[in-house]
Amino acid sequence: MTKAIFLDRDGVIINSIIINGKPYAARKLEYIKILPNVKESLNRLIFDNWKIFVVTNQPDVARGIISKEDVEEINTYLENILPITKFYTCYHDNEDFCNCRKPKPGLLISAALNNKIDLNKSYMIGDRWKDIEAGKSAGCKTFFIDYDYKEKKPTNYTYRVKSLSEAVKIIIG
Repeated sequence: MTKAIFLDRDGVIINSIIINGKPYAARKLEYIKILPNVKESLNRLIFDNWKIFVVTNQPDVARGIISKEDVEEINTYLENILPITKFYTCYHDNEDFCNCRKPKPGLLISAALNNKIDLNKSYMIGDRWKDIEAGKSAGCKTFFIDYDYKEKKPTNYTYRVKSLSEAVKIIIG
């Protein structure tokens, strides 16, 4: 069994589009901006023998706002330029009641089963309460990147930080 870092995509490795204080996923590749120090932070994790998985909700596919192909284009682009082991994506909306949509831990559990990951030795890093709940439910320690969004906040995270690079400094020491 190995250890892993689970990352949300939007707001953790790439920019979210903020409207009225709430975060939304960018819908086209040309709107994607990798956040500061992400590549360096991920390289530090790889050097320290962590596997890196992105676990992301993309409900705009189910809502008909973006195509699955556009989401996969963004994910493939990120996989090609960042040291990410694999993406796990939920394309469902809340009404679908799937097991993969965060706050349920299905994406993390699938990644763990497929890659022999010890969830108790792993971390979930996210910027929304659903990320933190999914990580806790899966048995991971959690990092909440607090951008002070105008929405529900998680209450029971392991660490609160301002960026991925701050989380990585804590993980690696």
